[in-house]
Order: sequence, then C-alpha cells, then structure tokens
Amino acid sequence: MAGAGFCLLAGFLIGVVAGPETPAAANGVVASYESSTRELCLEGDDAAEVSGADDGLLCGIWNRGAGSRAPRVGDTFAFLTLETDRDPAADERGRVLIYGDVVD
Repeated sequence: MAGAGFCLLAGFLIGVVAGPETPAAANGVVASYESSTRELCLEGDDAAEVSGADDGLLCGIWNRGAGSRAPRVGDTFAFLTLETDRDPAADERGRVLIYGDVVD
C-alpha cells in the first residue's frame, strides 16, 4: 500500500515538473472598450506581440468574469487570448477572444 502511494506521489511530481507550461498572463493598457459589443482594444508591448494584433493594437471580444468591472481607457489589463479559426468562405480573419481583468 505504501509503495502504491509512493508511485502515485512520484508520478504527480514528475508531471508537475515535466508537464506542459501553463500560459502566463500578459499585460496591456486599455485603448478602448465598447460595452454594447464587448470589443476591447489593448496596447503595449505584450499586446503588440499577440497573434491577431494589428499595428501594435490588439482588439477582440472580452469574455468577462462575474463581478468584473468594465475597463476604462488607461487601465492596466492582465489578459490571455484565444484566436478562433478564420472563415475562408467569408474571407474573414479569425476572431480574437480576450480573457482577463483590470489590474488594480
């Protein structure tokens, strides 16, 4: 029984050390936010490096958590993104989904 517990613990530790890295949140500054469409635009070094950014500006649909306050221009925003597949039939780019919140 103790051997099985040790093997389970060792497997967990190996998974934590050698497992995939979790993405780190990036930071940006809110350039604009439209509450009716939830379109959020971020600027800054981190935002400019994200796939889907255009001329240093990252715009996408903000997926807000319960209790999140609406961002205002100039707020610092910690975020992760997900880019959806583009629709070649409609000749559209993929949509950028922004997950995050205002940093106090």
